[in-house]
Amino acid sequence: MTLTQVDTDILILGSGGAGLFAALHAKKVNPALDVTVAVKGLLGKCGCTRMVQGGYNVALAPGDSVERHFMDTIEGGKWLNNQALAWTLVTEAQVRIRELETELGCFFDRNPDGSVHQKAFAGQTFDRTVHKGDLTGIEIINRLSEQVWRRDVRRLEDHRALELIPAADGSGLAGVLMLDMRTGAPKLVRAKAVLLATGGGPTMYKYHTPSGDKSCDGLAMALRAGLPLRDMEMVQFHPTGLLAGAGTRMTGTVLEEGLRGAGGWLLDAGGERFMQAYDARAERATRDVVSRSIMRRLREGFATPNGGVYIQMSHLGPEDVRRKFKGMVERCADCGFDLAGGRVEVIPTAHYMMGGLAFAVDCTTEMPRLYAAGEDTGGVHGANRLGGNGVANSTVFGGLAGQSMARAVAREGRHAEPDRAAIEAGLARAYGPLGKPAGELPAIREALYETMWSDVGILRDAAGLARGLAALDGLADAVARAGAPDGDRRYALTWMDRLNLENLVLVSRAIAEAALARTDSRGAHFREDYPEASDLATSHYTVVRQAGEGLALAMEPVRFTHVQPGGSLLDAAA
Repeated sequence: MTLTQVDTDILILGSGGAGLFAALHAKKVNPALDVTVAVKGLLGKCGCTRMVQGGYNVALAPGDSVERHFMDTIEGGKWLNNQALAWTLVTEAQVRIRELETELGCFFDRNPDGSVHQKAFAGQTFDRTVHKGDLTGIEIINRLSEQVWRRDVRRLEDHRALELIPAADGSGLAGVLMLDMRTGAPKLVRAKAVLLATGGGPTMYKYHTPSGDKSCDGLAMALRAGLPLRDMEMVQFHPTGLLAGAGTRMTGTVLEEGLRGAGGWLLDAGGERFMQAYDARAERATRDVVSRSIMRRLREGFATPNGGVYIQMSHLGPEDVRRKFKGMVERCADCGFDLAGGRVEVIPTAHYMMGGLAFAVDCTTEMPRLYAAGEDTGGVHGANRLGGNGVANSTVFGGLAGQSMARAVAREGRHAEPDRAAIEAGLARAYGPLGKPAGELPAIREALYETMWSDVGILRDAAGLARGLAALDGLADAVARAGAPDGDRRYALTWMDRLNLENLVLVSRAIAEAALARTDSRGAHFREDYPEASDLATSHYTVVRQAGEGLALAMEPVRFTHVQPGGSLLDAAA
């Protein structure tokens, strides 16, 4: 097998908001840098940022403030956030939103007086979500892609990352072992700095929103490299995933939060509006609260024909709904539903991973020369991400990562000699299954869906989590035994599916282990056997690492660097 080698100054894994902003900011610091973006699909046409509907949280309007945005983020995160990261998010969001408009050409919706329109999103004390109708992500990614294409940025499209390859001298990261899916051939990309920005994507759940190319590759590679992942139990479920019935991939896709923010109702099978019985904020409660409330309603026997609940917008005026939520109305119409004038079935759907690789404000990680940004990272959102903080997270820390990498390369950048044993091990893991009996990959995937949905989902307890972990161990064994045909290796879908499943099962085990270890309820993590939150002042977060063939878990104390539970940011500043 011939292994080709490519050298670059900066390698960026992923072309969502984090990856593209990193490329632009690295080039802004030093236009002469050789920057390479590697992506599993086509740049600008895949990933989750493009799928963002709702918008971008930022304190812009009179009466709002970064302090208020910060406290909403901390309280929404149930005090598990890394506060330095959360403060960076809310302050730098103001810089990034102006960059998006004035430098990159994004055109967001305006008020009649010309100011930027900001709509209501759940869990916030101020309407601060900037948007482009309900297709905000497309606007952002289209403009970012145009700017990247204009610059001398190398693109490795249809390339999947296989392993992080350390330096032979132990000095940090040397590069990334990759697979060119167009040829089936391996490639080693050496870099002076690497950004992990592949996106999380909880596609191990029966109902999920991310695109099919998302299989937690970055998180799995980080685990195999011995790096720490924090808050992995914190998987966010969006309350309103389209429930289109069996046999369609549209099931699970998001009907955006702005629908509830604008006054949409959730109704059970009997047409009763039920959210007030669970939370005073009703449909505008945070995503975790609404998701749990829906699941409890379903348990009580009030499920609609396809097993969910209804969302209704018609009482707000069908024409207004069609005007304000054009994309959502058209998406539902494509599936045979009338969002503007009728009712549409929905169900909570796995949407976002608050957990990920531990990183610092400058996007450095425990491994020298490895940086991280976006949904591959943990700590920004704590136990629950506010809607609208996700794309802000990607763009804010993507830009910071680009700056940090460019400066580090100028200061101390060098190509390290890669660890050849690690390369051989990575090749064996990826290519070893070829030519072996394929196994039942579709059955493994269905079993993974059911295990994670039923036992490691929205409502958890010790018995279910233990059952889920046992099932995941069995699935890991089944994936290890499964092979793939060794014929034409170009775009070999069975092979790719097996690699995807291996990563998904590994990350699923990390989620389940962290969920079993956290014996209280916080945000997206709800234990029915431990329904109360533990003492906020002594909060701890989970840290998972790979240890041999298993996983090791530790609890680390949260550092309240900006505000203590029970206080306010202004109190802390005083």
